[in-house]
Amino acid sequence: MLRKQVLGDRLALDWKIVAATISSTLLIIVDAYHPITPVKAYDRIILYLAVPLVIILVVFRETPGQYGLVLGDWKAGLALTAGGIVLMTPILWLVAHAQPMRVYYQTALVGLPWSTFLDLFGWEFFFRGFLLFAYVRRFGPYGIWLQAVPFALAHIDKPELETLSTVFGGFALGWMAYRTRSFFYPFLLHWFMATFVIVVAAGLVG
Repeated sequence: MLRKQVLGDRLALDWKIVAATISSTLLIIVDAYHPITPVKAYDRIILYLAVPLVIILVVFRETPGQYGLVLGDWKAGLALTAGGIVLMTPILWLVAHAQPMRVYYQTALVGLPWSTFLDLFGWEFFFRGFLLFAYVRRFGPYGIWLQAVPFALAHIDKPELETLSTVFGGFALGWMAYRTRSFFYPFLLHWFMATFVIVVAAGLVG
């Protein structure tokens, strides 16, 4: 049962859920409107890894391990990652050949795969670590869907085909983190997917 009670005209809210929701929304907005460094991937390490870690340690007074920064169930994690790669590779190969994907990603080759590593490590901790485990602890498995919503909205400037898939992809990656108790395996899968799509869309493969 949600610990939200109406007491007269007052609401008793879980302050950590409020803090996680507000801070995550502000971080996404800052990422969209205010570059911090000349390199987008560095911005995402700062905004989506460093800042949430400060919130967890200083504001929440909890450990990062409670938010998925652990190896978790590594056997299941590696199996799910490998299975995801096998399942998604042919799908991504087809999607990456779509013209909007080719146009969007044709200039994204610089620094691969290190650039996608930096970009997605903080990104995945933010959604599949910080937000997911904050929501799951209060809302149970519904938290998997809740974190998928801002994840999808954060893709709005990308090709429509990719953006439409992200609410379902965000759920799948969230379930992986929920199952393994770690954001690391969704990160590995997402890293592969992003790198593979860029390489194929840029015409280096296929």
